[in-house]
Amino acid sequence: METGEKHNNTDRWLNRNVFAFGLTSLLSDFCHEMATAVLPQFMQAIGASAAVLGFIEGTADAVSSFAKLGAGFHSDKIGHRKRWTVIGYLLTAVSKAIFAFALAWPLVLLGRVIGWLGRGIRGPLRDAMLADAVTTHNRGKAFGFHRASDTIGAILGPLAAYGVLNFAVAHPRIMLDLGRWLPFISSPGSVYRFVFLLTLLPGVLSVISMALLVTEKRHLPNHALKFRDALQSMPKEYRSFLLAVGVFGLADFAPTLMILRASTSLAPAYGILEASRLAALLYLFRNITYALASYPIGSLSERFSRNRYLAIGYGIAVITFLGFILESTSFAWFLFLFGLAGVFIAWEDTIEGIAVRDYVDEEISGTAYGILGTVNGIGDWGSSVIVGLLWSYWGASWGFAYAAIIGVAGTILMTRIDKARPLRHGHN
Repeated sequence: METGEKHNNTDRWLNRNVFAFGLTSLLSDFCHEMATAVLPQFMQAIGASAAVLGFIEGTADAVSSFAKLGAGFHSDKIGHRKRWTVIGYLLTAVSKAIFAFALAWPLVLLGRVIGWLGRGIRGPLRDAMLADAVTTHNRGKAFGFHRASDTIGAILGPLAAYGVLNFAVAHPRIMLDLGRWLPFISSPGSVYRFVFLLTLLPGVLSVISMALLVTEKRHLPNHALKFRDALQSMPKEYRSFLLAVGVFGLADFAPTLMILRASTSLAPAYGILEASRLAALLYLFRNITYALASYPIGSLSERFSRNRYLAIGYGIAVITFLGFILESTSFAWFLFLFGLAGVFIAWEDTIEGIAVRDYVDEEISGTAYGILGTVNGIGDWGSSVIVGLLWSYWGASWGFAYAAIIGVAGTILMTRIDKARPLRHGHN
């Protein structure tokens, strides 16, 4: 049954819920990516290494992954998802401001874990509700639109961060005056701390958007559902799909390591602050590419074998990882690589989300999305930690070479798994 009037109108792909999910994700990613654009530079300012950054990102991913599994299963059991999704967005909204008070990396770790716990709670529930909001043949368009909207926020966030950095350079006196009112702003990385505080505005707006605009399609609760039974009910083909996703995930390190690679490589030619601003611009360009690519990639997915189509995106990722192996002080070279990164992450995020419902039914879709999130999270944890450690002890090129090799293995596996069952007709 549905709550409220039937304004979900699943026969139209761009209905109220699809639009509301897009707006909510736009605002939330504005918050998240505004902080992410300057986090690597802030970590350098407080004396943290690449290994520490990789550990923080990996640990946050691990927490997120298990939260996704628990949240997805719980939503299938109780029959509704919106309330927990709102809580997830709230945790994400407040987490970035914690960075502003950090004098050492443990507080950054705490903030990152809280934020990714929120992302873990909301992710599978939002995707399951999004899949419920449209018919099967419109799912590619809806997910493509959502990822594009999400990434518009990821464009606005780094752009805002870049604007704050420029303002700080042009008006140092104002920053000094601000430090008198907010003493912690005067600590190392002062301008970055100001950016972290400003993330509260779009973050809180994302919570309001989710709470007020999204109308949930509820399902009959299944209180007898057992966690082991839900896992065992996953089709064999879906398990093969998850294996390929998991192997590739061990190569898919956090984007903050790309930003750190760009800023440290460009610093000798441009200086530390200018390199930081250029790195923020590169990340902005990556997210613009992500936004532009998401809808067409999702829309075209209905025409091809889903797993082989996804493997093309994985292959683009491998090319990107190979490019980061090379030592370069060329801004143009990094512009090319960050553009490729935008394409492959759009491919990966959009098609993995669409593919889940090719394998599983609505009744266990929350658990299925949760499992996908857990597999991705474990892979992200491993890849970020390993790349960070290799970077710190052997050099950056070794970390990216590892990612390229493992990425090839994941790409090959994705091309060889059993084909998803034919798309079902009807609403879901």
